[in-house]
Amino acid sequence: MPRATPTPGKTLLDPSNHLLIMIDHQSQMAFATKSIDAVTLRNNAALVAKAAHEFKVPTILTTVAEKTFSGPLFDEIKSVFPESKVIDRTTMNTWEDGRISERVNQIDRSKVVLAGLWTGVCIVGPALSALDQGFEVYVIADACGDVSDEAHERAMQRMIQHGARPMTSLQYLLELQRDWARSETYNETVATSVAHGGGYGLGLIYAKTMFGAGEGH
Repeated sequence: MPRATPTPGKTLLDPSNHLLIMIDHQSQMAFATKSIDAVTLRNNAALVAKAAHEFKVPTILTTVAEKTFSGPLFDEIKSVFPESKVIDRTTMNTWEDGRISERVNQIDRSKVVLAGLWTGVCIVGPALSALDQGFEVYVIADACGDVSDEAHERAMQRMIQHGARPMTSLQYLLELQRDWARSETYNETVATSVAHGGGYGLGLIYAKTMFGAGEGH
């Protein structure tokens, strides 16, 4: 018989066991994205970026044809990592750019988290490539988007069939926090949730304002 112990599952993410790659969150790519509206997409991308920064997760930022076609990385991401070098590619599959694989090898973590545009091209490519090379892959579905609902959903299903694990942007933040007693990241996690967590963020504002409530206190 199995025995329960107060330890997290091995497939859960924590700040020390994964890296994040944010791919092609650019204006030209967003113009044709129809599976998620631009306001929600930008909000979720900001939430993911802030979560990674808060928990010091190694993060790779990459664009495609930034100067000649697709435009700059969303400021919601770039402003969170002002010192980070953005790798601009010609390859649609991020994983086929040697600078990306070199950086992944330098970071040396077995779990890879992906978010970006479009799901069916720029996320499927690196997801399947990383899985094939033995990495565990997680895809933040609501920080991705595609030219139609069908395109996004088929891409997600294709990756899931090969072993990728889907999640959401708020789930990513809260999975990293995991315990409200972790005081060193508590305030930033709450602030990010308030700013980008939609109804959950409003609930936090209400509870703190009306009752002085606080998780884990």
